[in-house]
Amino acid sequence: MKRIYLDHAASTPMHPQVAEAMMNVMTGQFGNASSIHAFGREAKRTVSGARDVIAASLGCFPDELVFTGGGTESDNLAIFGAVSSRQDKGKHVITTAIEHHAVLHTCQELERQGYEVTYLSVDRYGRINLDELQEAIRPDTVLITMMYANNEVGTIQPIREVGELARQHNILFHTDAVQALGSQNISCKELPVDLISFSAHKINGPQGVGALYVRRGIVLEARAHGGLQERQRRAGTENIAGITGFAEAFKIASAQMEAHRQHDLELRKLLLEQLEIHVGTEHFHVNGHLEHTLPNILNISFPEVSTETMLMNLDMEGIAVASGSACTSGSLEVSHVLKAMKLPETFLHSAIRFSWGLGNTTEEIMITAEKIGTILGRLRNRP
Repeated sequence: MKRIYLDHAASTPMHPQVAEAMMNVMTGQFGNASSIHAFGREAKRTVSGARDVIAASLGCFPDELVFTGGGTESDNLAIFGAVSSRQDKGKHVITTAIEHHAVLHTCQELERQGYEVTYLSVDRYGRINLDELQEAIRPDTVLITMMYANNEVGTIQPIREVGELARQHNILFHTDAVQALGSQNISCKELPVDLISFSAHKINGPQGVGALYVRRGIVLEARAHGGLQERQRRAGTENIAGITGFAEAFKIASAQMEAHRQHDLELRKLLLEQLEIHVGTEHFHVNGHLEHTLPNILNISFPEVSTETMLMNLDMEGIAVASGSACTSGSLEVSHVLKAMKLPETFLHSAIRFSWGLGNTTEEIMITAEKIGTILGRLRNRP
């Protein structure tokens, strides 16, 4: 059976060049980048070279990048680090109801510590209302944290407008750009954003490594203590192979971004066209914004069948997709993102997230649509 992987929003397959670059480090370098001998200096050069590559692609200074263990740590460091350094200015934070749990759970922990958090609502397409944001800003607001693009429905937020509003009120602005990296042109120099979180495994890099952009002049209180690494913002021996892989993946993603975007848009258009043929427009509904959206994520509800049933049937056909919702202790939960979008109950309980990227073909998309049509037909005729 041919297996089809359409869950790139969760994690992407590693690019062969990335694996090769990492293997060269893992088999040829073993020094600690903090050591002063030749082996340590070589390791330090490797880390610095990777930092230079990523900084050049992002349009920032190398010393504005902090390497982390992934997107979740980057979010935590940005939020906790920012509010801790501004406690004298206030204890109010603004976020949205559709953030990744790396942000939502961090904000909930802040509430337990005595902070007040405002959770902005979104419309039925997953976009915030800038007027609501304006009204939520208070004299004691110290941070706005908002994802660049949603990992479940792909909706892109008005990041530039939010950043400009934050600047007007002298509020720090953090965006989780983990899902947007690789498909959106992100320039740290041009965007009015103070802190940006990234992760390597969303752009065909290794799992377990990420980065946080910290604009020069921003004081960030460290969360990990024990060394002077990363300019005292994140202690711990650097993951040299992972950082090397991140830089290689970043280099490839930046050079091929437009080609990848066009390929992703082609697959998106094809999937919708094929679903119209094999399923019928009256039997599915697209969740998310049709214009302000990532090209490689498509969240679709099939009201006639539950999410769990569709996931199971597609998996048996060798097709890997996702619910787009959190999975706690093995039990499927209704997506907090779709809930916040106030979608009908039938859409909430029948949503499937399709996400594609490196290695996916038009043939795979056509097979997937055909299989969905077959599954729905079989389930309709079940006694």
